[in-house]
Amino acid sequence: MAGQGTERAFIGSFTSAGGRGITVVAVDPDSGALTETGVVENVDDPSYLTVTHTGSRPVLYAVSETTQGAVAAYDIAGAVPRPLCAPVRVRGEAPTHLSVAGGHLLTANYGSGSVTVLPLADDGTPRPPSDVLRHEGRGPDPARQRGPHAHQVLPDPSDRWVLSVDLGTDSVRIYSLEPQAGTLTVHQEVKLRPGSGPRHLAFHPDGRHVYILGELVPTVIVCRWDAASGVLEPVGSTSLVPDGAGDVVSPSAPVVAHDGRHLWAAVRGTDTIAVLSLGATGEQADLVASVPCGGRWPRDLVQHPSGTRLYTANERSGDVTWLDVDSATGIPHRAGSLPVPGASSIAFV
Repeated sequence: MAGQGTERAFIGSFTSAGGRGITVVAVDPDSGALTETGVVENVDDPSYLTVTHTGSRPVLYAVSETTQGAVAAYDIAGAVPRPLCAPVRVRGEAPTHLSVAGGHLLTANYGSGSVTVLPLADDGTPRPPSDVLRHEGRGPDPARQRGPHAHQVLPDPSDRWVLSVDLGTDSVRIYSLEPQAGTLTVHQEVKLRPGSGPRHLAFHPDGRHVYILGELVPTVIVCRWDAASGVLEPVGSTSLVPDGAGDVVSPSAPVVAHDGRHLWAAVRGTDTIAVLSLGATGEQADLVASVPCGGRWPRDLVQHPSGTRLYTANERSGDVTWLDVDSATGIPHRAGSLPVPGASSIAFV
């Protein structure tokens, strides 16, 4: 069975743009088709979601990308998601990403340019923040980089380090997380091309390479990663769009194939998925194709757990598209879509 038993997924949306909250969908294991089975309402702008397992129970976490940022948590062991608690404030503005590391929930707060640490109870319930670390700095873009804008935070595959991508300061910060106190300490800050506006990164399955997506300059930056020392080293970059793509080009989400042969990147403005070959070592990213994403303004791009499909959350056309991936070339082809107003994020169980 494709996806090894994956039967459900959750789709976040912008309620401020007409979204309904979190859409619950069934996933057809053969075709990949999505069928809506329910909606979780009463959560504001759940723009990014992640699913983790606490013991044997899966838990869904969602940010509320609002001025008074918060996180919500749901027990999804049953057919209907059950809130674990009232939303918890993160003491940061407009959180855009969250992940789980070392028994803590981490959020990247775009508006305030900070990273928040929230301890997790044994049942997965988030507690009030134990640490909020504000970034410092700015970039050359006067409209987008007047201050820090943390856009993503996640642990590395070794679980030794936490990496935060900051669009406003053109940098990636590497932290150590003290699990008992729930505090972050800066280990390294890696400066990238000025004005590139890094948004998200993705790890190669070998755990030794990282690919950073620039939002303001449509490139992917290839880096070496040393988990033993916690050192990130940029070694090259590749454009995500062909020449003449236009002025409004805004990449959003990178995905690395399970076998490490390809990288896909959603590109807003051109409304495409860039397909890159990563070569034998993972240090050479070559643009080989650019195909339609199936909608408008693809904010998120996710790989099905089976590795055979991609899903795009198309914010402005209000739908989620699934695409079958050619295993030889890595090129995706549209297979279907589901209407989801304000779609922004997809998370599989």
